[in-house]
Amino acid sequence: MGLIVGLLTLPLAPVRGVAWVADQVYQEAERQWSDPEAIHAELAAIQTRREEGTIDEAEADRREEELIQRLMASEQPVEIPSDQHDR
Repeated sequence: MGLIVGLLTLPLAPVRGVAWVADQVYQEAERQWSDPEAIHAELAAIQTRREEGTIDEAEADRREEELIQRLMASEQPVEIPSDQHDR
């Protein structure tokens, strides 16, 4: 039965391949989007641009707020083992 199913679904192989690639791209984009080091680097770049005067205060504040929200969203909550709740 596996051979028959394999032959019948063979035309769908390119679709499965494209779906796999799209999933890999999505996972990598999500990893980079929520990477704390990348967010800290962006915050430092905003600070540098602010000091150079190439970005106004309102825009810098708006972008910093977005980055801080991303940083907070990317942090994983700390789980306390169930045996330590009663202590």
